[in-house]
Amino acid sequence: MGSTDLDKLDTEDRQPGLEHRMDPAPDYMPRYAGSQRLAGKVAIVTGGDSGIGRATSILFAREGADVAIAYLDEHEDAELTKARVEAEGARALLLPGDVGRKEFCAEIIEKTLAAFGAIDIVVTNAAEQHARKEVTEISEDQLFRTFRTNLAGQFFLIQEALPHLKRGASIICTTSVTAYRGQDLLIDYASSKGAVLSMMRALSSRLAPDGIRVNGVAPGPIWTPLIPASFPPDKIEEFGISSPLGRPGQPNEVAPAYLFLACEDGSYFTGQVLHPNGGDLIGG
Repeated sequence: MGSTDLDKLDTEDRQPGLEHRMDPAPDYMPRYAGSQRLAGKVAIVTGGDSGIGRATSILFAREGADVAIAYLDEHEDAELTKARVEAEGARALLLPGDVGRKEFCAEIIEKTLAAFGAIDIVVTNAAEQHARKEVTEISEDQLFRTFRTNLAGQFFLIQEALPHLKRGASIICTTSVTAYRGQDLLIDYASSKGAVLSMMRALSSRLAPDGIRVNGVAPGPIWTPLIPASFPPDKIEEFGISSPLGRPGQPNEVAPAYLFLACEDGSYFTGQVLHPNGGDLIGG
């Protein structure tokens, strides 16, 4: 991503951001032909309208899965994702609403079962973040809102899905590189993602006897709508360049991590985290 392209960007005024307004646009299409690794499977992807969620939904579809795409209210982005999923020969279901509301998470499960008859893969990916220079600028409302979306939204969906998941099902939680090394402009976001990491590990132990695998993906600096929606232009210009690879990652560079954990290739993985972060060495 060159500086000329970055000069075109304006910080958006809404969360989690709109992909169709991004310039340059993120790369989300799969790079390779599918091999039916998810043939006959049904996946739920929250935050599936754009960014990592869009790339994952399309890749899952290319591998044979039908996809329920939950998103907040980014209808234009969601419709494009749906069209891309259907172009791969899969069925898509759009489910707009706030995952921070437990009743909406119940609705996601109910409508997915009604449309597709089963649930095999749950990807909890929806998130929001709000950059603040000072800790004292993080309001009570922002703190609770961030945790409601990023942690409670994941917990509620898993809670609602569990009675319908069978042995062999896969749950994949989206945490973040910030859960491991922090981020001084995103203290509440990093804290919520650390909580997701702990939740994932606890769930993996609890659900292993049931044959349900629970893993995580901790993306690093990825070019998604959250970035222009969160940071001022000077921070956007610097985004990703401090990674060892010297650039931000693209959503289609992260989606294969979700595919690996969702399919039989990852059958001996549970309680683990994959780190598509451009080479940032993370322990734990």
